[in-house]
This record gives sequence, C-alpha cells and structure tokens, in this order.
Amino acid sequence: MKDYKLSKSETRFAEIIWQHEPIGSGELVKLCEKEMKWKKSTTYTVLKNLCDKGIFQNQNAVITSLLKRDEFYAKQSRRFVEDAFGGSLPKFLTAFIGGRKLSDSQAAELKKLIDEHKEE
Repeated sequence: MKDYKLSKSETRFAEIIWQHEPIGSGELVKLCEKEMKWKKSTTYTVLKNLCDKGIFQNQNAVITSLLKRDEFYAKQSRRFVEDAFGGSLPKFLTAFIGGRKLSDSQAAELKKLIDEHKEE
C-alpha cells in the first residue's frame, strides 16, 4: 500500500484543498496564510510533498485531488487495522466496542454491511 501517512498539518492542508477543489494555487496560498498562518513557500513545499505522494496534482496552477477525501480516509483506516490489529477486522471491532452495548439500529447496520461485503 502506498504511504499516505500525513502529519496533522498536512491533513489540515489536505482538508482545505478537498473543501475548495479545484483551487488555483494563488487562492490556496491565501487560504493557507489565513487559516494556517503559512508563508507562500511553506504552502508550495507541502503541496509538492503531497503531489509527490500521489494525493494531489498541480496542473497549470490548479490543484485537484488524485485521491478523494473518502478514499484517503478509507486507506488510513485499513492501514490502522493492518498495523494495530494484524488486519483482523473482528479484533478491531472488539477493541472499538470495548464492552459497550450496540443499539438495535447499530447492530442491524453492521449486519447489513457484513452481508453486503461477505465473500460468496
């Protein structure tokens, strides 16, 4: 799996792009200056790093995502389950639930997901 691990500031930066894409690089610089107190050089350095990671692209000074927000977080979630629970979804769910009780609607939703994704 490609390394899509981001720092907190990179994740915040990515969120700005996802919220405003397609976004011109000049507008991105202004947003990052306002929201993150970054200088122009910082914005371009982080943008280049995320483009190199294959998350965004910068074509003709317009930034768009190569990896959509939902896809990014899905990959992060799978990586976490792989790293922390040896890829075992049941072990992850057991830890996540942690002795709490599920509501009837939560249990029904989980059953539905399992049925939809079960191997035949």
